[in-house]
Amino acid sequence: IPDRALIMSGYGINSEMETQEALRRAGMDADIVHINDLIAGETVLDGYRLLVFPGGFSYGDDTGAGNAFANRVRNNLWGDITRFLSGENLVLGICNGCQILANLGLIPAFDTAYQRDIALMPNRRGVLECRYVTLRPVAENLWTRGIERLYCPVSHGEGNFSCSPATLERLKREKMIAFTYCRDDLSPAGGEYPYNPNGSTGDIAAITSADGKVLAMMPHPERAMDFCTLYDWPLQKELLKRSHLPVP
Repeated sequence: IPDRALIMSGYGINSEMETQEALRRAGMDADIVHINDLIAGETVLDGYRLLVFPGGFSYGDDTGAGNAFANRVRNNLWGDITRFLSGENLVLGICNGCQILANLGLIPAFDTAYQRDIALMPNRRGVLECRYVTLRPVAENLWTRGIERLYCPVSHGEGNFSCSPATLERLKREKMIAFTYCRDDLSPAGGEYPYNPNGSTGDIAAITSADGKVLAMMPHPERAMDFCTLYDWPLQKELLKRSHLPVP
């Protein structure tokens, strides 16, 4: 069976198709499956290698970002998820998916204890941030290997990564911080806005689980696949044309 991804869909999720296209360009086929179909047993996780919780505002984030969706997973699919992770499989959560994974305790999952050790709090400025940011990899692992930088947007109201000092120290010690927000020259953001768009502790933008199988990140790399998705692409296009350079 070829490696294939299952992209979880549901009420309020809005990034399924972009995620599917990003995976396709990376060489992995993916199916978009509604959470209700998994709960009903119409689709099963067997046969998939990657489970993706994409971005959006599941259930309107009315009870907290990603909380209602996480509760549906825990109450109906928890055994399936833990069996999936017991094999040689991976899980990715982007933005709302990152919040869902945090609520489920699938990150950081120290000692495979699925409990809430971190939280995504409201952005420090108290507003939804939708802007491009620069990320740099911290620890080299299967998620970050070969990446020097990422330039992609954030789009969230609750992305302020928060944890206890002890948890932060363990994340650093066990090299579980995958990406941090940084300046254009890849120097640390140092908590400074807008380089760190939400006030995240340690400029953290993404972490893995302790076993490395799960990656949770707040920025949206799937929304930065094309030149025309850059926020200033009309200006960049015109500058290229006036310099007689090809337009991507």
